[in-house]
This record gives sequence, structure tokens and C-alpha cells, in this order.
Amino acid sequence: MARAGKNGMNGKDGLGDKADSAPAVDGKYGAASPRSLKQRLESLADSGVQDLPRARTVARGRAPSALPQGRAVGQPGAALRPDATQPEPSGAQPPLGPQASPGDRMALLDILRHEVAACRRCEDLASARTNTVFGSGNPNARLCFLGEAPGADEDASGEPFVGRAGQLLTKIIEACTLTRDQVYILNVLKCRPPDNRRPEPAEVINCRGFFERQLAAIQPEFICCLGASAAQSLLETDETIGKLRGRWFTHGTAAVICTYHPSYLLRNPSAKKDVWDDMKVLMSCMGVTLS
Repeated sequence: MARAGKNGMNGKDGLGDKADSAPAVDGKYGAASPRSLKQRLESLADSGVQDLPRARTVARGRAPSALPQGRAVGQPGAALRPDATQPEPSGAQPPLGPQASPGDRMALLDILRHEVAACRRCEDLASARTNTVFGSGNPNARLCFLGEAPGADEDASGEPFVGRAGQLLTKIIEACTLTRDQVYILNVLKCRPPDNRRPEPAEVINCRGFFERQLAAIQPEFICCLGASAAQSLLETDETIGKLRGRWFTHGTAAVICTYHPSYLLRNPSAKKDVWDDMKVLMSCMGVTLS
């Protein structure tokens, strides 16, 4: 098993001091209105999504039963993936099986990347963007980090999480004995909202087909939602990030955990301890020992 340093993310911040605590488990999702559900389904259909995974309810007090075991982190070719069927990304793109190669996954992601680059569904965002920000990392990653939307630095570079918040996310990943090349990082929105405001519901609907198809291509075993917007968008709930933390959810075949966004940590450094606790729970379920 891999090990992290004794001081966690940053010894000076004392981020590794709290004891591990197993999260409560919950399978509940927020209710969507008929109108928003119809809009979502129409958006997914326009994006080529023909089928969706069935949400799985997990009883409180125990981790999801489908949590995979047996593969060390950072070995792209040896993933042990659940057998449950993933949603078919597109009529022209066959679904990838659990043993699909990184090349197959990357090929599908490249198709999606070109679709994102050409998208103008949110005309105000498309007109103001410098670049779309698709995602980056290992196409065969066990773990995906899902953020909210690109900022100014990401819009300029076309890469996710490269500003100050991204630098902190890199430190968090490295404290977990991983690298950015071993995980996959993406956002709910692929274009920067003006003044870095929160994504609007219609924008999330327009981008849902893209991030759902990314996740269907990668088929991660774990998803870590960074912040309220990412968690609420993926899980379709209006619960606060404070209530979502410390509980396990499922999305398709992936186990989902929620934590604070790195930008929140920049404004509230004391919350780094909470994030480190969340990472210890996540790494424990992945089979990585942090000390």
C-alpha cells in the first residue's frame, strides 16, 4: 500500500492531525421538478446520451457494497472495475466495457473534446470564452475530481485547475501519494462564467451531457466532488456541502464523496483539516494508507 507523509497535505497547517472517521452513508438525491427533468433529458438526448445509470440507494452506516478492492493506485492497465453497465455515450460511439484500454477511453474523450470545443449552447459563455476547458488526466483513472467551472487562468490555458485553487488541489493530490497524471480532473461547466459566478441551472443542463459522457468513458471507481456546485450538479440535490460531507453516494457504478472546493480553502484555511479528513476516508476506501 502507498503511504503519505506524517504531516498530510502540509505539516505547518496540521492537516493530518485529526483521527480518521468513517463517513455516514446515504443514497438520497434531491428531487428535481418535472420541468427541469424534462430539460435535462432533452439536453442529454441532444448530446447523444441514450441511456442513464439507475441510481443505487445505499443504507446508512456502511460504505457502498460495490467499492472495488485489489488494485494499487496509479497502475492504469490493471483496474478492477464494477460489472454494472454504464450509459451508452452516443449512438455513434459504442459503450466501453470494464476492460477497455486507455487508448479506447482517450479516443472517446477526444471525440467529446471536439464536441465541447464546438458547443455554443450557452451563447453568452461561448462568446466570452478564450478556450473551452474539457478536462485532463489519466483516461483510465480510478479517481475523478469534479469541480464547478473554469476560472480566468483555466479559460486562458484551456486546462482545469491551474490557478491558485488548482495549485492547492495539486498539493492535496500529492499529499495522497498520487499525481495529477494518475487521476482525472474535470468541471461541470466547460466555459468560464462571467466574474466566476456560480453556474446557472440552464448552463448545468447544457453541459450535463458532456460531463456525464466523460464519466461514462472513464468509468471511475470513485468521484470526489469539489464544492457545493459540483456536488449538487452531479447528485441533483440542493443540500449544502456541509450536509453532503461525511456521507457516501453513488453515481452509476462510482462511489461519490464530497468535500470543500480548494478556492474555499484559500479563503478559509481552517477548513483544510476537514478536507484532509475527507481525503483520508477516500484513500482508505481506495486501499491507500495515509499516516
